Amino acid sequence: MGDARSTGWLLPAAAGAAAAVFGAGLGELVAAVIAPESGPVVVIGSALIDLAPPWAKDAAIALFGTADKLALVTGIVLVLLVAACGAGVLESRRPPWGSAVFAVFGVAGAVAAATRANAPMLAVVPSLVAGAAAVVALRVLVRRLAAVAGVETSRRPASTAPGETPASATPAATGETPASATPAAARETPAPTAPTTAHEALAPATPATTRETSVPASGTRTTRRAFLGWAGGAAVIGALAAIGGAAIQAGGRAVTAVREAIRLPTPTSRASVPPGADLGIDGLAPVITPNADFYRIDTALAVPVLDPAEWKLRVHGMVEQEFELTWDELLALPLAESVATLACVSNEVGGDLIGNAVWLGYPIRELLARARPLPDADMVLSRSSDGFTASTPIEVLQDDRDAILAVGMNGEPLPIEHGFPVRMVVPGLYGYVSATKWVVDLEVTRFDRARAYWTDRGWSDHGPIKLSSRIDVPRRGQSVEAGDVVVAGVAWHQHTGIEGVEVQVDEGAWRPAELATAISDDTWVQWRFAWPDASSGSHTLRVRATGADGELQTAEERPVVPDGATGLHEITVDVR
Repeated sequence: MGDARSTGWLLPAAAGAAAAVFGAGLGELVAAVIAPESGPVVVIGSALIDLAPPWAKDAAIALFGTADKLALVTGIVLVLLVAACGAGVLESRRPPWGSAVFAVFGVAGAVAAATRANAPMLAVVPSLVAGAAAVVALRVLVRRLAAVAGVETSRRPASTAPGETPASATPAATGETPASATPAAARETPAPTAPTTAHEALAPATPATTRETSVPASGTRTTRRAFLGWAGGAAVIGALAAIGGAAIQAGGRAVTAVREAIRLPTPTSRASVPPGADLGIDGLAPVITPNADFYRIDTALAVPVLDPAEWKLRVHGMVEQEFELTWDELLALPLAESVATLACVSNEVGGDLIGNAVWLGYPIRELLARARPLPDADMVLSRSSDGFTASTPIEVLQDDRDAILAVGMNGEPLPIEHGFPVRMVVPGLYGYVSATKWVVDLEVTRFDRARAYWTDRGWSDHGPIKLSSRIDVPRRGQSVEAGDVVVAGVAWHQHTGIEGVEVQVDEGAWRPAELATAISDDTWVQWRFAWPDASSGSHTLRVRATGADGELQTAEERPVVPDGATGLHEITVDVR
């Protein structure tokens, strides 16, 4: 047969990669049929997100922003492919250790799937299938490699052992006495030693002892071509299986069609954007952020897809009356519109992980009033359908702010990636302690009895949004013409409001900017500053805001961990 080791490392690595694609594809196909949210890549990626330390999460968001999940999936695929290539080389040299690598990945995926929140009973099956299929494919391909090695060994010139008479040196050719005519003692020449490994079999022979045989090189190429055909076929089957799984999930999930068919109830009161709230300056963030442009930061690698007909919210814990709320019951309640700005705690000073939208929903304080929390309760632990949790101070959910269960965003049902069918919107708190998407559970409890997803990872358990401001126009590094220059941006201090904004040019005096009309204290506000007689050269612009309570935005620079970044946003502008 031969030894796969004699083919070098490239073909074994290709065998490992092809086996991995084959196994992962079958795993995704099986997941689509029996456990749609338990695909191997998703469960492994979700486990990595859960295990990642806060600094890793911040680094990913800083580098990739809202593309952090795409970057994570790409990274996972690349790492798995590298590991698969290594498994292929290992299997060709030290079987069955390469197969063991794939088996470990399959078991690890199964464990990750089984330990996810609300995991279905068959959640472990896709990863186990993926691991088993990869093992089978790897062994088949490595056996094919051994066949390649065997063919190449048999077609190379063979060598004789030292002292052996070459096969071509027959009596007729040499004139020697035939072996049968010599004494027995003279015929006791040691027998040729057979090669023990493919490496010895392929060792170069010396010209003096080489048999005069030759085989066309095309035979070897054909054998290698056959192996590449097997490897390519396995990879193609895996890719097609993954595509088929995606198609099954897309076809089987009618939620998108259900969402598009939903007609939200008429609000009992509508939110209005007053004239003068939007300054209409090119490059300035619009006062209402379109759904397509609204930032998305969450822990869901695969977006949960919930059928509204099956959705329900459980309210329980330290309450006098527990109850459940269905989708139809929620829509039958008096829903009202409100405008609120949401911000991510990972938003750096001057960052864009913030947006403002018109929300339609029902006040959470009314739900709590129905449940009647016990006097010593001080927190509501909200839970997403995928297991994410957030800790929200109960007093924030009971005061007069528009903390709501939202079903609509900017005049349409919530986009699926923004929490459809129901999410929480709580003005004044960073999203990690309040804005739970795909919410299915509200537990009234205490901070000293329960911890949430990010507080378990070193973040503050309250998370009020800090007073901040940002320069949008001109952009950092942009060149502008000398003379009068318009500087503009946004500022926010939710549930308090903005009293004023000031701009500093280089190290000069702070000068007041013009504020647009605020929609409410729970939204950001646009501002504009006329920079007169801007001179040629490089200039630094800074901005700071003052809250309606007199608080001045701090210049102290602090990182996002553990409760949000602080400092003043500044940009450098080249004036021509």
